Amino acid sequence: MLDLGAGTGKLTRALLKTGARVIAVEPGDAMRAELEQAAPAAEALRGSAEEIPLPEGSVDAITIGQAFHWFRQDEAIPELHRVLRSGGGVALVWNLRDQDSPLQREISELIEPFVPSERPDAEEWPRPLAESKLFGPLEERRFSFVEELDADRLAERIGSVSFVAAARPDERRELDSSLRRVAESLGGRVAFPYVTAAYISFAV
Repeated sequence: MLDLGAGTGKLTRALLKTGARVIAVEPGDAMRAELEQAAPAAEALRGSAEEIPLPEGSVDAITIGQAFHWFRQDEAIPELHRVLRSGGGVALVWNLRDQDSPLQREISELIEPFVPSERPDAEEWPRPLAESKLFGPLEERRFSFVEELDADRLAERIGSVSFVAAARPDERRELDSSLRRVAESLGGRVAFPYVTAAYISFAV
């Protein structure tokens, strides 16, 4: 099994618990070093979705957590197909803030000024795989879960979002203060709901 764009190994660790042999590919040296510490049972390799360092037809399945929308799709999708064995599957996974929650809608309003105008909606992220002739139809599953965060962790969580982290320091400070006020208005801790969206497709 290949965990592609594995980052620091959060998904990799879960995959190892299944008993599968897991190869984790990550381009960032710093992240890969953390991955090697967190998931030493995985085989960690330097590589990218556009240049996967594996031979043709060498894996049964590929998982991609929180990363597929960053790939250069016209290069990455043929690479996924190349390294998969015949009939092998790809699973795309994202943890999304649950917009049915009043808290998440309030946070969305706070971060709206930071969102790049060209950023595609999350519902569009799996579309390139669905439209590829190399893969069959997408099967979709959704699962809900909740994390409890205090004011510090709420501010850190939203502050780590790429387009927030790239904003001006004064804008980040103002948002940080607003997020802490939200947490304080709810007693200092918030129930932070997510939806995990998982999409599975098989090579044709």
